[in-house]
Amino acid sequence: MRKLLVVILIILGATVLWLWRGRDLVTLADRFKTIEANSQPITAIVYNGEGSGGSFQIDDVTLSLNEVQLSAGRPNVGTTLDGQLALSYAGRVFAFGHIPVDTQQLRATPDREDAATLSVTHSALAWPNFFEVNYMTGNSPKWKRYIYRKLTWTKANGAKLKMVWRYEQFFYANDGWVQAFMTRPETTGLIRVEISNASR
Repeated sequence: MRKLLVVILIILGATVLWLWRGRDLVTLADRFKTIEANSQPITAIVYNGEGSGGSFQIDDVTLSLNEVQLSAGRPNVGTTLDGQLALSYAGRVFAFGHIPVDTQQLRATPDREDAATLSVTHSALAWPNFFEVNYMTGNSPKWKRYIYRKLTWTKANGAKLKMVWRYEQFFYANDGWVQAFMTRPETTGLIRVEISNASR
């Protein structure tokens, strides 16, 4: 009888913890494991902005540089002396490629030797959202999880860029999991920028 009571208390405690701190538990779990949904090669990248902030248009996906959760602040985007579109962050610079002379856009395409992909992964777990009420529509998401959009770009000389955006994805009883571009202050947006210098 005592063992049964202990098991019941453990289950109740875990349930309360999941309802109360589910988001934090999912955030922690995501550090160890996420599930890949798809990955596709990048054919073009366009920067829209004034150097700080703005957005990247990667094929048909727009990724904001305005909402960031980075210790060194926002990255900067501009051009190098030899006319390449480049991103700088924390004292390092990554050049995507040369901007075509016949365009007004800050645009670049991967060189033939580059490996450039945009992948999507999502949390292996979801947190409950049973108590949220939408008074406008009456339709509130029952579950939430994170979606991660990861840009990985490796140059032939060994230079590498990795950028990770995190968004919230909602699950509705009638619609299932919907598109994930929802942001929440201090938890979503651009959460990682890593630049590795070229091999020497």
